[in-house]
Amino acid sequence: MEVDQQTPPSKFPELKNDTFLRAARGQDTPHVPVWCMRQAGRYLPEFRELRAGQDFFTTCRTPETCCELTLQPLRRFPLDAAIIFSDILVIPQALGMEVVMLPGKGPTFPEPLKNAEDLLKLKMNVDVAMELGYVFEAITLTRHMLEGKVPLIGFTGAPWTLMTYMIEGGGSNTMSKAKRWLYQYPEASHSLLSLLTDIIVEYLVGQVAAGAQALQVFDSHAGCLGPRQFAEFSLPYMRDIAKRVKAKLKEAGLEVVPMIVFAKDAHYALDELSQSDYEVVGLDWTISPKVAREQTGLRVTLQGNMDPCALYAPKEKIGNIVKRMIEEFGTQRYIANLGHGLYPDMDPEHVGAFVEAVHTHSKNMNQSS
Repeated sequence: MEVDQQTPPSKFPELKNDTFLRAARGQDTPHVPVWCMRQAGRYLPEFRELRAGQDFFTTCRTPETCCELTLQPLRRFPLDAAIIFSDILVIPQALGMEVVMLPGKGPTFPEPLKNAEDLLKLKMNVDVAMELGYVFEAITLTRHMLEGKVPLIGFTGAPWTLMTYMIEGGGSNTMSKAKRWLYQYPEASHSLLSLLTDIIVEYLVGQVAAGAQALQVFDSHAGCLGPRQFAEFSLPYMRDIAKRVKAKLKEAGLEVVPMIVFAKDAHYALDELSQSDYEVVGLDWTISPKVAREQTGLRVTLQGNMDPCALYAPKEKIGNIVKRMIEEFGTQRYIANLGHGLYPDMDPEHVGAFVEAVHTHSKNMNQSS
């Protein structure tokens, strides 16, 4: 299918299932909408087949492949949203850093930032449309190819999470190198976080212009910070992103789409997160629904939070776990998801059982209430 990348949003196919968007905006829904973080992933044999032998970031830069990978789970499961296949580390790449995906190790930066002077190596003026235009192309193509079946979610890593990768050079259990910066180079840390925030704002606005109908900000490494450091080095930047993205969308005459914040393990900040200009707060599996509702009230829609490892349970038990989760969250102002992403060794049939159970139990609960 030939798609004009400059097609205005009005020319996109009409949306047929808006349940996810309604829930995100706090409107009533006939059932609880459901999608999964990392739903386009290695647990699907068709994903592994398509990606076989191709460099990960080459895949990310190929809009047609990103589109196909995004659509694969939708062909298998009655999900209520799609999320574009991409990676949070495309932003450090846009800043001029090299990132490679090593088998068995994951993302690796051959030359991470070691001290404050290394900030001078980064591009200070990033042309987001030029550097990340391939993501926008993938979003536009995918929005067309979805044919209005479900909404398309765009995303980014949060400034703190991106900063950790850029300094640690990859994954880390302690984030001690990145946290060292917060204590030794607080001013340089704020400079880097501000630079990342500026790029993220443009990047997210560009995603909406390209066709994204909702946005999620992943602060996957929030749990490495304590409450004070989170309040200084993470939360203000995430608030700034939501505020500025919405202002720029209005300014550009674009739809102000719902935004989701997912700060993994930031239990101590649920109240603050629910007042940070995001419509949805994503929850990891270590937070009880009751506590989350008490701390956030009805200010936001909640998203989550089944333990991904629950999908290793027998299929009939998955249904019971889902039922209990929905009973605790309630069927309104709620989006079902896992508390983190799907793991590569998960059985697609068990993912299907999760999705089906969410729809079945939430419809039954709505009808009986």
